[in-house]
Amino acid sequence: MLESLNDAMAWVEAHLGDQEGIDVAELARIAMTSEYHLRRMFSALAGMPLSEYVRRRRLTLAGAEVLSGESTLLDIAVRYGYGSGEAFARAFRAMHGIGPGEARRAGAGAVLRSQPRMTFRLVVEGSSTMQYRIVEKDELAIVGRKATVPQIHEGVNPHIAEMISGIDPETMARIVALSDQDPEGIVSGTLPHDPDNRDEGSLLDYYHAVVTTPARAAAEPDLDAYTVQAGSWAVFTSTGEFPQALQHLWRDVYTEWFPSNPYRHRPAPTLLRVRSDAGMRPEAGAGAVAELWIAVEREQA
Repeated sequence: MLESLNDAMAWVEAHLGDQEGIDVAELARIAMTSEYHLRRMFSALAGMPLSEYVRRRRLTLAGAEVLSGESTLLDIAVRYGYGSGEAFARAFRAMHGIGPGEARRAGAGAVLRSQPRMTFRLVVEGSSTMQYRIVEKDELAIVGRKATVPQIHEGVNPHIAEMISGIDPETMARIVALSDQDPEGIVSGTLPHDPDNRDEGSLLDYYHAVVTTPARAAAEPDLDAYTVQAGSWAVFTSTGEFPQALQHLWRDVYTEWFPSNPYRHRPAPTLLRVRSDAGMRPEAGAGAVAELWIAVEREQA
């Protein structure tokens, strides 16, 4: 998988000057995966969306051409996919902190920023192993309360905490009573609006819900539901301090497990079941046992 990703990165480098832009479908073919999974995998591994990486690489090369003086600024703008000199100037300033005209006038004295070419490698460190199992599930439904919230990568997300506290006890009891299969009880379900954007503050749908059958979910039309087709789920187990250990688990799944196993993500909310030693959802800083459920499918050979 890593070799295929690096082949895809080499293809990006060879086509940064294509005026029509990067063909993500071709990139996914080279990486031997789907566009959806390529975008999600890249964001998890690189820490930025694929589109942002391509934008930074193109502006890095554009910066070198601006300083060389061999082409007009408009020619450079068009070559790197900008429809006007003004749009290019705005993007150039956002990247480099200086406009292209100022940079050209300053010449060798201009200070520009560079996005290095990216390659991927698997680094094995530490002595711990990742515990997981593959579970086959029939079609299921996630049903409960949903809210659209910004992603927060470290610490407790206050928007989620506020949403949960706003669910009245009667509604919560109704939701809990619908649970009839693994993962049992209340789970947290997250589904990004844009799989290519996992930046801090990007939007996702958060479900405070249980897992049940689609028929039982349909009988509760006032609750929010999401149906997932039958298929495989990768289930990861983690213990540690809440929520840091869980956030690290999420990171490790996408940066270590997916690149070294023949599976890819399939569209569905990612489910997290968290319990403290007392059986309740833990407070921040408390010890917790968690199960992370990710809908997957095997990669094609």
